[in-house]
Amino acid sequence: MTQFRTLPPFGSDARGVAEVVRGIMDGKTNNIGRITLATGNVATTTINDERIGFDSLIFLVPVSDVAEADSTPYGAFQDSTDQTAANTTTAYAVTLNTTDFSNGVYVSNSSRINVRNYGIYNLQFSIQFKNTTNDGQDVDVWFRKNGTNIAASNSRFHIPARKSGGDPSHLIAALNFFLELQANDYVEVMWRVTDTGVSIEHFDTSTSPTRPAVPSAIVTMSYVAPAATSNVYVSSQQQGSATLTHWSNNTADKTYGYIVVG
Repeated sequence: MTQFRTLPPFGSDARGVAEVVRGIMDGKTNNIGRITLATGNVATTTINDERIGFDSLIFLVPVSDVAEADSTPYGAFQDSTDQTAANTTTAYAVTLNTTDFSNGVYVSNSSRINVRNYGIYNLQFSIQFKNTTNDGQDVDVWFRKNGTNIAASNSRFHIPARKSGGDPSHLIAALNFFLELQANDYVEVMWRVTDTGVSIEHFDTSTSPTRPAVPSAIVTMSYVAPAATSNVYVSSQQQGSATLTHWSNNTADKTYGYIVVG
């Protein structure tokens, strides 16, 4: 608890008043503090502060690196291999072998995109399809959550027939989708083709001119909204204390500054 000079209940000398007023003008007021979230996978932490009342407003801001990082989960992943379908009656999960960025969102089992915290997430994909057949083909791409198809999440893309001379045709399938996930849920991007001549293809770096490699798949997941207006909020309070509700926490030094108003 931060404590700056204050005034007695009834009167003070001019110098004392001036010092306190100057402190207020410099932002030094006796209504701020810091709280480190409890660990042990708990979802609440108590602030004990005599300045808190039943009607006080308590504003929180992250003041440690881990607190700031946990406020914005995200993940970006890609794959550098070709992916094929053995038949047209099986759903296949898009696999990912490279993590570009990860904060509270990570890949497991090659295809499962996991989240550590509850929230609304924006899932986006970009998939490089190839068609080696003489006819146009369709490919369906949809999402599964925890192994179950997400209703109304499918998209159908049409890939033209291969070019004259036998050159395959190519198409980038891309989409974004909002979904609600609980802590430790996972999502997979699924695909199904009308002919096994359709596959997901990567390209190595090229020359003349020098060009970057083409991943076979790129998938990103970004945090849109939490359970409330903040992922750490005051869920109850009384004289002298307040309860913070937050994501289940097992991270040390997740510290927030707070301001008590009223």
